[in-house]
Amino acid sequence: MFKEFIQTFLKGRRVESVARRVGLSGITKRQRFAIGVIFLSLSLFITEHFLGGSGIVGVFVLSALADIFLFWAIYKDLRENFAPHNFILPFFYTLAFGLFYLLVPARLITRFFMTSIYALGLYSIFLSQNIFTVSAIRTIALLSGARTVSFVITLVVYFFLTNVIFSFHLNIAITLLLLFSTSLPLILHSIWTYTLDKSLTHSISWGLLLSLCILELTILLWFWPSTPTVIALFLTGFFYIIVGLSHIWLEKRLFKSVVLEYSWVAIVVFTVLVLFTSWT
Repeated sequence: MFKEFIQTFLKGRRVESVARRVGLSGITKRQRFAIGVIFLSLSLFITEHFLGGSGIVGVFVLSALADIFLFWAIYKDLRENFAPHNFILPFFYTLAFGLFYLLVPARLITRFFMTSIYALGLYSIFLSQNIFTVSAIRTIALLSGARTVSFVITLVVYFFLTNVIFSFHLNIAITLLLLFSTSLPLILHSIWTYTLDKSLTHSISWGLLLSLCILELTILLWFWPSTPTVIALFLTGFFYIIVGLSHIWLEKRLFKSVVLEYSWVAIVVFTVLVLFTSWT
């Protein structure tokens, strides 16, 4: 229903009509990206600096606005190739930074640094989503680079969100629910960057299976005597391994040497977990 509504909205040319009324019809796509990044970055800085912990509601609003700005910038391309996956990463990226702000020192220089990183990452996400949308219609040489950038940012988002979730010290049921709500959309988006399938249902079984693996590991980590940051780092490493191997499988490059490389990553991540665990 949501997909049909969006397609009807796009075919009706309502976006162009609104753009003409406010005098924005002549703005290029990159300029729209820049406007969205500047507005969201300044808004996030103001929300976190002046409202602090009470600005959580504002963070969710800004996360929704990130999707709105992306839609405004690429709506012409979405007419031919609408995919709901486009709006997953911008939303969770803004949400992750907004919530992670609460865990960093409340210093002005720290907030400036975080806001700068957020702006750079958000602009990269907008460019990547644009490439994915156009690549489903015609071949683009930048597709491989967009996939790499998108996956790296997804790992950062996952680390931030899992760190925040475990920092809340909630009961195990709520923790699993929050982690599932985070893992499934990010996995679906990451798989979609390699399939570029317009439907969510085609990759939902894959996403559910990988999310279940993460939840099973989370149950074990719940009783592990370590800090939220170390647990989040370990889960992010596990996310990298299972999703990365899925990418390799989709590219039909799952060779023995590749599996060995990911095995070494697993060993390193597990070693970090053991070394930074308090056994006393």
